[in-house]
Amino acid sequence: MKPAIETVPLRDDAQDDRSQLIREALYNAIVERRLAPGTKLIETEVGELFDVSRTVVRAALQMLAFEGLVKIERNRGAFIAYPSPDEARQIFESRRVIEPEIAMRAAERMVIADIDMFRSHLREEERLLAERGPNARRAAIKASGDFHLMLAAVAGNQILERFMRELIARSSLVIALYGQSGASSCARSEHADILGALIARDGKKAASTILHHIDHIEEDLDYRAAGNAPLRQALRL
Repeated sequence: MKPAIETVPLRDDAQDDRSQLIREALYNAIVERRLAPGTKLIETEVGELFDVSRTVVRAALQMLAFEGLVKIERNRGAFIAYPSPDEARQIFESRRVIEPEIAMRAAERMVIADIDMFRSHLREEERLLAERGPNARRAAIKASGDFHLMLAAVAGNQILERFMRELIARSSLVIALYGQSGASSCARSEHADILGALIARDGKKAASTILHHIDHIEEDLDYRAAGNAPLRQALRL
């Protein structure tokens, strides 16, 4: 007689997948500035929008809290993080420390496929910047952040790439709060200038150009709050 096989409960991967899906939807809404800092995220409302339990929603919110994009307060709930001017300065200070090194590493590692990828991305940025309307503007904002994440990916350090993903998302919160222009805060030529230095494998120039670029982004900040969209509209559900 074969011995009885004890069954072990399996991890609920489906629940994890649903939490990750909600986390991605909220993350994109934050980065594209469809959800403003300070927005309250009601677990029951988010759960109804995605047809999931509060437990699944709570796990997604905890992921975002770990990344600094959501603040969970006892007896009050979860809110999109609302960075103070001092926090905003620290975010951009961190970018000044990290991004020049990323740019120098990327200049060393660039290959033809990377150059083609960046050129294609810049064409898409130009197209979005030329379009009108809130949807195009939000897409341009996200594309601008994606440029910096692509740099981190080419640099080949996964830890730095993860740091940059958090910094870009938190920068989007800052720009949503304090940005004057309502656009991506990236001059049309600056990403092209960075790419030119990378193609020339001039790491020092790429580093100095990206520092100038970060300065330009900060020049657009005026510390005045922005508006917000209803949760269903922000998540495009």
